[in-house]
Amino acid sequence: MTGIAPALATFDLSKVTPEADILARLPIGYARKYLLLPCRDSAGSLLLVTGKPESVEAIDEFRFITGPIDVVAAPGSADALLALIDTTYERIQAPGQEMTDGLAGEWDINVESTIEETKDLLESPDEAPVIRFVNSLLFRAIRERSSDIHVEPYDRELIVRNRVDGILRTMVTAPRKWHAPVVSRIKVIAGMDIAERRLPQDGRIKIRLGGKEIDIRASIVPTSFGERAVLRLLDRTNLVLGLEDVGLEGSDLEKVARLLTRANGIILVTGPTGSGKTTTLYGVLRRLDSATRNIITIEDPVEYQIQGIGQIQVNPKIQLTFASGLRSILRQDPDVIMVGEIRDAETAEIAIQASLTGHLVLSTLHTNDSASAVTRLVDMGIEPFLVASSLSAVIAQRLVRRLCQNCCSPYPPTPVEWGKLGLAGLPNGEFRSPNGCDACMHTGYTGRTALFEILLADDPVRNLILTRSDADGIRDFAVSRGMRTILAAGAEKVIAGVTSVEEVLRVTQEQ
Repeated sequence: MTGIAPALATFDLSKVTPEADILARLPIGYARKYLLLPCRDSAGSLLLVTGKPESVEAIDEFRFITGPIDVVAAPGSADALLALIDTTYERIQAPGQEMTDGLAGEWDINVESTIEETKDLLESPDEAPVIRFVNSLLFRAIRERSSDIHVEPYDRELIVRNRVDGILRTMVTAPRKWHAPVVSRIKVIAGMDIAERRLPQDGRIKIRLGGKEIDIRASIVPTSFGERAVLRLLDRTNLVLGLEDVGLEGSDLEKVARLLTRANGIILVTGPTGSGKTTTLYGVLRRLDSATRNIITIEDPVEYQIQGIGQIQVNPKIQLTFASGLRSILRQDPDVIMVGEIRDAETAEIAIQASLTGHLVLSTLHTNDSASAVTRLVDMGIEPFLVASSLSAVIAQRLVRRLCQNCCSPYPPTPVEWGKLGLAGLPNGEFRSPNGCDACMHTGYTGRTALFEILLADDPVRNLILTRSDADGIRDFAVSRGMRTILAAGAEKVIAGVTSVEEVLRVTQEQ
């Protein structure tokens, strides 16, 4: 400690670049407590930005680590500096990330089960190798925008994969001996029975990473090589996307906007698991005026909280199912009801009856295209006249990865590609192909957007439903009257340079 207070001047945080090499040696807990952030200015000079200029001892201790360093004061409140510290620690990585022995990790981070106080993931005193290993997996998955982590045991190794933008890839390979302690650690933080290894188990974990709240759903099932764990990551701090943000635009957006002005009827969103159906429904709910309408949802699980909307979590352990919850919702004087998923005939029947009695009902269904939703409801045992009189529209969708605009390159399309996308005539214009760079982690893609197919249940379509027409007949009729298919929507995205031919063909299964 020098005992000499540094000369301070208010500084613009937007003009500095955090110094990652020094931060790698500084615990985030210390940096956040004393609001210290080493940076370089536009001239390359090393500075120490502080939100607590009165903490002379802390500044002197920092100088002991780094040597002589100029000190400047952060402007205004400490919140901006704290946010910059958190963002910087999320972005950088500590030495030894490779985890070749299954031991090393990123920052020592801390996770707590939902029954304990949620602490920041970047602050952890834990030294046990397995704890650091699991924490590093969580840290890396969140940093890479993963939606899922798969912990898969095999005969001689433990493979951990993460799903980014819908695609699984290997994150780390560890020795087989790490399987048991890793799964045990997941069970502990997820509130599962650590002694039970024969039955599937589910649990939840709530963690914080640099001020960002992450909710994790954990699932463990026994396999021939041992228990397999899958962690689904949900960022609670993400804002609910609007319909424009998920890829709905132009005439399709106008169609949905008109549908939402109706006082009754049922609107279904269809697609396979992971196609963004729930995100689209949240976008629809966000567009509705919750100040003048009573909107209630029943979901499994409630993924994001929406202000002004009553959201109910399904709980089969106490017999709170979609069907029983839907019956209770009808006694709450609702204007709009969202049912997370129609899984059985009972739920479908109640939802349709609700739509016929003056409620706007939103729900999802697992079918490959919009027309198949109609036949799926009939196969469940719903009478065709009930489907015809209640159905307003079916929105089918798929998610495709967006091309990384930093590295994608144009090229002239071939006649084969042109034909696979269902485009008539000779190839015209340019397509874009993925290459890969640091910004997209060498995948060629970053982020996703949706392709939509909207079937409007107007009078001619209702007549086909009443006559029990099959899905192909309904689809061909709707296309002949101007319905844009998912493949056609994908072709438009390819021509616009948003995605690639390979991506569209992958999700439409037209290869």
